[in-house]
Amino acid sequence: MAMLIEFQVQNFRSFRDRQTFSMVSAALPEHEQSNTFDSGLRGFDRLLRPAVVYGANAAGKTNLMRALQFMQSFVLTSASATSSARYPYSPFKLSKSTREAPSEFEITFVQDGVRYEYGFNMGPKQIEKEWLIQHAESPRRTRSRVLFERVFDQTSKEYQWNFSSFLKGPRTTWVQSTREDALFLSIATQLNSRQLRPVFDWFQKKLVVIVDATKLNQTLTLNLWKEADGKKRLLPFLKEADLGVVDITIQEEPIPAGGGGLLIGEAWLNQRPGSPTPDIVRVMLSHLSDDPAEPVTLDFKDESSGFMTAGAWLNVIKNGEVLIFDEIDTSMHQHLLLFLINKFHSEATNPNNAQLICSTHNTSLLNPDIFRRDQFWFVEKQRTGASRLYPLTDFSPRGGESIERWYMRGRYGALPILPANTK
Repeated sequence: MAMLIEFQVQNFRSFRDRQTFSMVSAALPEHEQSNTFDSGLRGFDRLLRPAVVYGANAAGKTNLMRALQFMQSFVLTSASATSSARYPYSPFKLSKSTREAPSEFEITFVQDGVRYEYGFNMGPKQIEKEWLIQHAESPRRTRSRVLFERVFDQTSKEYQWNFSSFLKGPRTTWVQSTREDALFLSIATQLNSRQLRPVFDWFQKKLVVIVDATKLNQTLTLNLWKEADGKKRLLPFLKEADLGVVDITIQEEPIPAGGGGLLIGEAWLNQRPGSPTPDIVRVMLSHLSDDPAEPVTLDFKDESSGFMTAGAWLNVIKNGEVLIFDEIDTSMHQHLLLFLINKFHSEATNPNNAQLICSTHNTSLLNPDIFRRDQFWFVEKQRTGASRLYPLTDFSPRGGESIERWYMRGRYGALPILPANTK
């Protein structure tokens, strides 16, 4: 089982002070079985399946998603980055005290039943500190180990290293191979550390971040179709999402010579491993018409993007992944969004406890019939220009309280401040 427990960020973009986002559920009675799940961990009890983040434009919602995206990207790429590549340091710039101070990222998650705390501080030119703590559960207790820690000593201008005897492998080689602007986790994993591989794999295989120009992998729908039970799984999903689909036909054919430029918007291009050119993937979806005996077949270009991303959504839920989705309401209709949220809010359809963290402006989701009070978070821009992240539970709302109404009236903050009418 893989799950996100907590994420902390400090001095990154609009986040000046340390901000903490948590998926640990509060002691609330509503929707416990559907919206939360048993973590199996001491001290954490139950975790949330989805969580929703609200805030005004430019308040910092997207920067929260970008912080997670940055941490993931840096873990996955810092080992292979060249010294000439731009060092991705992006502090809070509206204060003298933070322009050259370290940015800090720390995440607590579970991979293969083991809880990890991983983090790093990055200064303007180098990694200042990096650490990994492993918490292994046993029937009687939780054994915690600092697998590794590196701290840059400003006096000696060298790193001080601390390793657990539990971490096996050529540690000297790993240390000598770690650049000042790279992560030890990335380097050691690249050099075949079997014990650190699960941590790296969580970032690579279990965390999906959709922010800015990033999109869900549409190829997953094609891959799902090719599986033995793919159509059996995909077709009911599309039907339940009310896309009016009754059947699917997918054909792959070689791209014609000189015809590639004419295919934009008319077909789907899929690059197979080892193939010099992509295939044309023609998708035909049959829809109900006014004559039930004669369904109408439409080209892929005429279809909703709901079909293109259906495989990706099903993949996240099937594999128990953590999906971070910025401005989720801009990519789908409200009814489809509620349909997908309900997929997460179900032990039957989400047996592997996939998690969804999304930002939105859709206030109709501030509904106690859909979400628990601890599933709502807000981001507010302060007068200093710094973003502040906080949960709805800070306001101790009553059960059944009209959260949408009080949010729109400003009780919880995180609303845009509009200029006064000067007429």
